Amino acid sequence: MLYIVPTPIGNLQDITLRALETLKTADAVLCEDTRRTQILLSHFGISKPTYRYNENDERSVARCLDALKSGKTCALVSDCGTPCISDPGWKLVKEAVAAGIKVSSLPGPSAVACALAGAGITGGAFTFLGFLPRKPGKAAKMIASAYGLDVPVVLYESPYRVVKMLELIAKTLGDDTPVILARELSKVYEEWLRGTARSLADELSKKNKVQGEFVMIIDRPAAPEREDENDGQDAYF
Repeated sequence: MLYIVPTPIGNLQDITLRALETLKTADAVLCEDTRRTQILLSHFGISKPTYRYNENDERSVARCLDALKSGKTCALVSDCGTPCISDPGWKLVKEAVAAGIKVSSLPGPSAVACALAGAGITGGAFTFLGFLPRKPGKAAKMIASAYGLDVPVVLYESPYRVVKMLELIAKTLGDDTPVILARELSKVYEEWLRGTARSLADELSKKNKVQGEFVMIIDRPAAPEREDENDGQDAYF
């Protein structure tokens, strides 16, 4: 049995009761970084063997799969948030399903859901791109394609690249493209920044050092009441 267990994205109090129970009863915990996961387990008084799971190492995937095939119950976690969502895990889940192993995905902390809920934008459809390729050309093409769907676009970005990404958005979609930045979600220094791609790029570039992980939401330009948001479900029938 394989359990996919989300872990807190910053505040340890955000872990769910079901996640704790699953970690307590599992035979082993599969994780990105055994040291980080041991800190989490120790905080909640849980003592379990941890095994590093490396998506890019076929032997690592095979070892974890062998443990599951032998009948062990394993909990799959990432360093923070929900495994498989811009985090390792999908390959193991795919192999487990193919091998007939039961997989259960627990609900829990997710930076993308947290950011969208606090953004104050439409609660309808959105496109999630996660971390974009490092090559500007590929990143720009993905942004333009996703934005062409006329729904908000959500990205993850590091503090080292956030200014360059804002500049790329300004160049690709226009300086006045609305952007919302959610920084250090659920942590002590949680911060929300709202503006345009250009204004936020200028604001952050003036800082001596940009810190923290970012969720970036590229919103649609303000416009008169949109027809698609008022059609209702009856429009499909």
